[in-house]
Amino acid sequence: MQKRNVVLALAAMLCPVLASADGASEALEEVVTIGSKADIDTITGAAHLIDEATLDKFEYSDIQRISREVPGVSIQIEDGYGLRPNISIRGVATERSGRITLLEDNVLIAPAPYSAPSAYYFPTAGRMQSFEVVKGPAAITQGPYTIGGALNMVSTAIPAERKGKLMMEVGQDSTARVHAVYGDRTDSGFAYLLEAHQWQSDGFQQVDRSSTDTGLDVTDYMVKLAYAPEGSAHSVELKLQKADQDSNQSYLGLTDADFRRDADRRYGLSELDTISTAHEQAILRYRFEFSESLSFSATAYNNTHERDWFKTEGMDLDGSDDAQAFAQTSWSNIIQAINLNDEVDGFSSDQLQAILDGSLDTAAGSIQLRSNAREYYSRGLQLNMDWAILTGEVKHTLEAGIRYHEDEEDRLQRNSTYQQLAGKLVLNDVGELGNAGNRVQQAEAVALYAYDRIEFGDWVFTPGFRYESIDQNRTRFTGGVDRVVRDGRENHTSVLLPGFGAIYRLNDSLSLVAGVHKGFTAPSNSPGVREEEAINTEFGLRYVNDNTRLELMAFISDYQNLLGECTASSGTGCEVGDAFNGDAAKVRGIEALFSNRVALANDLNLTTLISYTYIDGEFDTNIADTAFFGDVSAGDPIPYIPENQLQLSLGIEGGKWQVNANLSYVDEVCTRASCGDFEQTESSSTLDLAAQYYWQDNIKLFSRLENLTDERDIMGRQPYGARPNKSRTASIGVELTF
Repeated sequence: MQKRNVVLALAAMLCPVLASADGASEALEEVVTIGSKADIDTITGAAHLIDEATLDKFEYSDIQRISREVPGVSIQIEDGYGLRPNISIRGVATERSGRITLLEDNVLIAPAPYSAPSAYYFPTAGRMQSFEVVKGPAAITQGPYTIGGALNMVSTAIPAERKGKLMMEVGQDSTARVHAVYGDRTDSGFAYLLEAHQWQSDGFQQVDRSSTDTGLDVTDYMVKLAYAPEGSAHSVELKLQKADQDSNQSYLGLTDADFRRDADRRYGLSELDTISTAHEQAILRYRFEFSESLSFSATAYNNTHERDWFKTEGMDLDGSDDAQAFAQTSWSNIIQAINLNDEVDGFSSDQLQAILDGSLDTAAGSIQLRSNAREYYSRGLQLNMDWAILTGEVKHTLEAGIRYHEDEEDRLQRNSTYQQLAGKLVLNDVGELGNAGNRVQQAEAVALYAYDRIEFGDWVFTPGFRYESIDQNRTRFTGGVDRVVRDGRENHTSVLLPGFGAIYRLNDSLSLVAGVHKGFTAPSNSPGVREEEAINTEFGLRYVNDNTRLELMAFISDYQNLLGECTASSGTGCEVGDAFNGDAAKVRGIEALFSNRVALANDLNLTTLISYTYIDGEFDTNIADTAFFGDVSAGDPIPYIPENQLQLSLGIEGGKWQVNANLSYVDEVCTRASCGDFEQTESSSTLDLAAQYYWQDNIKLFSRLENLTDERDIMGRQPYGARPNKSRTASIGVELTF
């Protein structure tokens, strides 16, 4: 409450100033971090923008495919659709994108960014207008996760005039997608936007002995209302968004032998696995223009999210219904035993395989399925001020902001037990509500930052800082819905994060870029666990002319403490929500981006983009065996961070048509620091093709072929076995604008 009062007091102090200003305001623009590709040249650090024109080439709906072109970004594939992606920037942990700052329209968008940052909700990528990635010193304006950087997803803007779009797409696996947008801006200053995005598929995997599909059904609706009367200094925008999702996704993967026989197989034990989610967002944004050089904005936001992932968790082979036995014989242990031709609790690898195949019945109560229900909220108020000052030949562009934020994760979960009879799951015991988790985690935080862009001559300097003050607590209960307090814990963290960046312009096209900043990851509420901190340094060059862009950047993240946080998807034997100190670690890397456009004969244009990332991440110290990291020795690799990644994009444009190709390569990775047998993925190359033709000026026909060569590689092993990439998939569509 005290933190909230600080922010409200600052807002009250600004009100008299706002009332006396006499500036004039245009309608609210979309809130962005970068702006345009031209604006990237002014950022003292690495940044990348995937704009609307780039997105139109492939019409992807999968954020995993969209973000591949960004140097420094790594993806841990879990499903073929990017519903709950695992995204890393510059070697931070990939787990549920929980170590990067995720934003939609510059508002924190993870279900509970401080108390439970794992992104079990991710915005529908297919409805976004653009994507921005900011790294380096500029990342201190976006927190709390500043070691890797920030990903800002920019939603569809209200058009400047009456305009609409209807996109319809169909493809293999009974996949269908519809995206409709309509908006207008009137002379009176009122503007609106209506948007609907629907996406469904039967999925590319098949469940043994079942008619259950492995697909998805996503609906996403958005309304924007804005008012900015001509000549007024005031403007306001209200955004309301609602998304519902049902997907028959599972954590249960395959043994390596089964993967080789059929990568798209899913064991019948996962037949009941499904997740349902409901997300709602409300954002009210106010902007005031004091003058052309001074502006103020206030943003109030509220996000709510509910989910229930009903999925198989593990086995107790003798059916004793003992919680410890279930933990010790999770599916990951069983699958690893089969891979190693080992036994578990007296069951041979052949018997364990027979259980997976459905040909061996199991004891009553031997299989555990969890109703992994959670409710979240994330809400807050953020105030920002931008001020441009010219003093002689020195230009200052000052940016400052303060945010009060609170969030919560509420778990009231149930474990039920089943047995397998004749290849089908049979319910034995529903279980007591709360027996799988009955707790509430909360966080309250105040963050503020100040950032000054100083320009004089050929130099640009950007000193700045970020300050975070975070209170976290966890309360566990017994008694099911009656919620009798069992125990609690809490902690407080405050940290000052300075940063400094610089640009030196050698000429109109070539600049040198360098920066250093202190990076930070908000800790959990686990006692004795330190926050994750790192000193981040980068340096490189940027070359830009009318048709060519080249950016080459080297970076080092020197961790004082690498944080490990247990989640359901990590597949380790720890308690979900607990955190672990990983001590010192170091991540070094090189990011390279080259893009070029060449005019050929007969009105043809050739576009080329090459994005390359090299990352060397390793532990610097020995760590005794933990439930999360395992037994770590200095020099062991940080899991799920590939050493080499490459994307080559080629396109030929000719009048009304264009053809594009994306070739992506990613190295194999270690799934655990020990990198032992069956603890490594496979290197993978993927080729996607797309074509489009404008039948009329307002009618575009398009097609896409993903994974042309049908490469099937082990892309992940967490939490329970080998996981594939999506098989070759074709789709066609039409887009109408009016």
